[in-house]
Amino acid sequence: MNTAIRPRWKRIFGAAFAIALALPAASLFAWGDDGHEITGVIAYAHLASAVKKNVDALLAADRDTLTAADFVSRTVWADKYRDSDRQTTKKRYEGTREWHFVDIELSDGNVESACHRYPTVSSGQFASAGPAKACVIDKIGQFAAELRSSATPKSEKVLALKFLLHFVGDLHQPLHAADNRDRGGNDVAIIYGNHTTPDNLHSYWDRELVERLGSDPRTIGAALNRQISSAKAEQWSKGTFSAWARESFQQAKTVVYNFTGKREFNAERGSKIQRLDAAYEQRALPVVREQLSKAGVRIATVLNNALL
Repeated sequence: MNTAIRPRWKRIFGAAFAIALALPAASLFAWGDDGHEITGVIAYAHLASAVKKNVDALLAADRDTLTAADFVSRTVWADKYRDSDRQTTKKRYEGTREWHFVDIELSDGNVESACHRYPTVSSGQFASAGPAKACVIDKIGQFAAELRSSATPKSEKVLALKFLLHFVGDLHQPLHAADNRDRGGNDVAIIYGNHTTPDNLHSYWDRELVERLGSDPRTIGAALNRQISSAKAEQWSKGTFSAWARESFQQAKTVVYNFTGKREFNAERGSKIQRLDAAYEQRALPVVREQLSKAGVRIATVLNNALL
């Protein structure tokens, strides 16, 4: 690097890195609102008619105002719920934040460890009440079981539905199913395109790549859905929640963390900034399209299996 510009670069990186460290782990977020809404558009198109009516009725009875009440808008509800007391009591925040991801370490691929050894819901307790230390795989299973059961009160079914709309989407963001001892990519400083201020890898996958698909999530969702054949939808509908997580994990391992050949800039305190070039983006965008599409189909799969 040209030594004449290094001091300025170091100041930029130092400030950005300090801000990044002050923020909560990015593994709390997945896809951003746009990405989740894209999955919702696809999911709604794949619901069985009877399930669609059931789901619409459940959502119509819900008076929660954290998001709009329609199916697509409710895909972002779980994030809003988690953050609603983040600056005050932190009850919702601390009670649900770990439900959004399963940090499978790249070094060992151990799902059991990433899922806190699979803690169960206490007898007589609803899935919405805990436990706080549980991974997204387990919570999807618990909420799907509640939605399926005729013994579940309607109020809990509404919560189960809203969590499922979001969590199945979370599971398909590769950095919500993988970790490299870097808080799900939050500690990986990156530069891309013409940007001069470092961002982090998780944020890049959450939002930047999704924004490359277009400006209107509902239009993007409809366009992606037109590319999903019946055969593909049937194929994606198979498998367990754990298997779906492993798919996301493999995408993280082979694509997200594949920086081979990319240039690194040395920065303050020996830290490094990873430059993501056009080739990286070309590998990443097809993964984003497919993962969003899979998530939409699989949200519908979970709901169809639970409510038919």
